[in-house]
Amino acid sequence: MAATESDDTGVAGARFAGTDLAGARFIGADLSRAVLRGVDVSGMEIESPWLFEGGSLSVNGVDVVPLVEAELNRRFPGRADRRATDPDGLRTAWASLEHTWAGTLARVDAMPAGTVDVSVDGEWTFAQTLRHLVLATDVWLSRTVLDLDQPFHPLGLPHRGAGEDGLDTSVFVTTTPAYAEVLQARAGRVAMVRDFLATVTPDTLGESHTDPWSPANEQTTLACLHTILEEEWEHHRYAVRDLDAIGAVP
Repeated sequence: MAATESDDTGVAGARFAGTDLAGARFIGADLSRAVLRGVDVSGMEIESPWLFEGGSLSVNGVDVVPLVEAELNRRFPGRADRRATDPDGLRTAWASLEHTWAGTLARVDAMPAGTVDVSVDGEWTFAQTLRHLVLATDVWLSRTVLDLDQPFHPLGLPHRGAGEDGLDTSVFVTTTPAYAEVLQARAGRVAMVRDFLATVTPDTLGESHTDPWSPANEQTTLACLHTILEEEWEHHRYAVRDLDAIGAVP
């Protein structure tokens, strides 16, 4: 049976026996607690940024989450520091992140012109990824922690479905900006986090703020910083993955 696009949400709890799903793509799907028995998964790819949030993924009886976590920390030095809980640890974590991104930016500069605007499998381009990280900083630091009057940079790239969660999308540009402008906006937000961490105290880390996506809940400053660090490392991983794919094309 040929693969088709589907937005069907009515298959929770369904049973698939002898079903050919070869080449199928599941995007934004909830596969939690799914059970696969006697299946051929050769070549299967899973991208799950929430894999490390207390969950598990069992393959042939082995929880592979700790193995994946350890391997990602090996591949990306400094990633393991993203859950630091004290000011010095957070400053170290951010410095490592800046160093990592600097290397990736240099790599992109050495690639063919136009690389920053290439999309792989419909994912964000490299430039769009940087714009999204501008928005992530603005949501969790500029708006939530610092409570600035005008927290959003117009070059931030709203996530898919933005507007439905109360985010005013009218403040963002609707055209594709020059890459140099994106780099400038990104550098400004990176410096904003660095400057904030330079003077942050344990008391500041414990302060509570209204959750930007769930106003009925509170998030500490530390939790907001952890979210920024998670966003940074996950999207860096995606960016490197796609750069590898672009570089592999003859």
